[in-house]
Order: sequence, then C-alpha cells, then structure tokens
Amino acid sequence: MERRVAEQLRSALGPLGLEAHAFKVGWYNAVLQPAFHLPYPDDTLAFVVLSTPSMFDKALKPFVNKERLKIIRDPVDQCVSHHLSRVKEKFPEQRVDVMFDYEMLPSRKPKFLAQTAAHVAGAAYYYQRKDVKLDPWGKKKIFGVCIHPKYGGWFAIRGLLLFPAIQVPCLEQPSPVDCVSTEEKRIELLEQFNFHWRDGRYRDIIEVKERYSEEQKAYFATPPAERFRLLGLSQEAQ
Repeated sequence: MERRVAEQLRSALGPLGLEAHAFKVGWYNAVLQPAFHLPYPDDTLAFVVLSTPSMFDKALKPFVNKERLKIIRDPVDQCVSHHLSRVKEKFPEQRVDVMFDYEMLPSRKPKFLAQTAAHVAGAAYYYQRKDVKLDPWGKKKIFGVCIHPKYGGWFAIRGLLLFPAIQVPCLEQPSPVDCVSTEEKRIELLEQFNFHWRDGRYRDIIEVKERYSEEQKAYFATPPAERFRLLGLSQEAQ
C-alpha cells in the first residue's frame, strides 16, 4: 500500500518540482517531547513534502499566471496549498490530512517540526549542535539546519500528508545521507546558518547538483510585501 501511494504522489508532485518522502508517525514522535507529537498511532503512514529548485518555474510561475486574481496571501504558500489539495483528490477512498509548514496551533507552536520530519523520513540530514563534538559556541543559541544530499540548502520543507487509515508496521526507516560528515564542515555550516544566513553561503556547504535560479534567489531575498511586484501582481492582491 505504501509503495502504491508513494508512486501516485511521485507522479503527481514530481512534475511540479516537489518531492514526497514516506515515514511512520512513530519515528517522528519518538524523537520529540510529547507537546510536539502528531496525534496519530505510531504506524500511521505520512509523507513529508519538499520543494526543489525547479518548483519555482514548474509550479509557482504557472500557478501565478493562472490564478493571478485569486492570490491574496503568500504566493508560494498558496501555490503549495493548491497543489496538495489537488493531490488529496487522487485518493477519493482515503482520508488525507494535510499540514503546512506555516500553520500554528492555538498555543503558537508549529503544527509540526519540519526539519525533524525531513530527517526521520531520510529526506535531508538535520544538523544540530549535538552533532558537533567540540562545541565552540558557549552560551549562544544555535539553531540546526537540514541539508539535502542533492540540493544542499537549496530546498524547502513545505508540508505533511498523513493517511490515518493506512498503517505500515513493516515500513523500514531510511537513514538520511550524512553529507556534511566532518567536524570542521559541521561547525562551518552552523556558523554560516546562524550568523550569516542572509548571504546564503550555508546552502552550498556541499557540492550541489541544482540550486535556485538568479530570479528565484532575488524573489526569496526580497521582503515578502514586495514579492508581489516581482511576480507581476498588484499590491492590492496582498
């Protein structure tokens, strides 16, 4: 069942520059405090959805051109929401729950921890302070970051698809690719991400096979309120 669902998602999302990676809810819940647990049985099938560099041209720009008058919030969020809602329609016999990376609970906690989900699904390695043996940061707050083995930091985690009626007790957990394997590189990665994230150097901590286009870099480097203009949308749309 998992394989069939995965194939359907691959055929639906792949042409849009999106990837779906399977995991069991129990893998995710096992590494987090109860306050962050997903409220499903451990063997429940879920997928974490990533956007790759090609999503900008394959999904976002066509979506904006088609839905120009209906865009009233962040175009990327609205584009991903549109396509994941369409994916649900491919499973008319199944309940499919969707969670987006920008959604919050009433407690103001995120609905799910995106980087943890990507790590347990084997999609991208979540490098954290605990992955450095000789910690050089003292009392500074250090945030972790996911690195994809193909795209480095040139990707984003967009959402989860959960299939509550599908239980997969025999699903084997893949390990994420440890592509930043030396102590020195991990320190460099976390330094760049935490203290120089605006210049984006952390994204190229490994040799990548694909990165954002110059147009896409300019889009994401622009303050959100001004991105509408770059896509040819009027400010009134916002």
